[in-house]
Amino acid sequence: MICFSLYAASRATSQAYRKLLEPLGLTYPQYLVLVVLWNDGQQSVKTLGEVLQLDSGTLSPLLKRMAEAGLISRQRRAGDERVVDVDLTEQGVALRSELSHIPSRIAAGTGLGSEESGAALLRTLQHLTETMQATADQADAQGKKD
Repeated sequence: MICFSLYAASRATSQAYRKLLEPLGLTYPQYLVLVVLWNDGQQSVKTLGEVLQLDSGTLSPLLKRMAEAGLISRQRRAGDERVVDVDLTEQGVALRSELSHIPSRIAAGTGLGSEESGAALLRTLQHLTETMQATADQADAQGKKD
């Protein structure tokens, strides 16, 4: 069953991240927020939620804990106070070097061996995500018609 294999691989990957991040007191979702901010810079809460596929009920408490830990700052946008922007603090920026070993450890953990194999897997998983989301959207649309 493909669904179980995907579920098991996802759980094993999350567990590996959890073990690697635990010494620094970070959770996997917190690490993902940091990665987005390291790579793309300041983001609105809405954009972070879209990129990470997290709803506001999950993301808001996560960001609150990260702000309390001094990793990020949250500021209402001057031109539109409904928008909250999230940015890294100096401490959040500094964590990048402390966590730089994680991507290579995870890559090694895949057992794929080459960068090409990893890139091919990533493309396959991204395609799978897109097509499964389209399938779910179609099921939603069909359910609304019935």
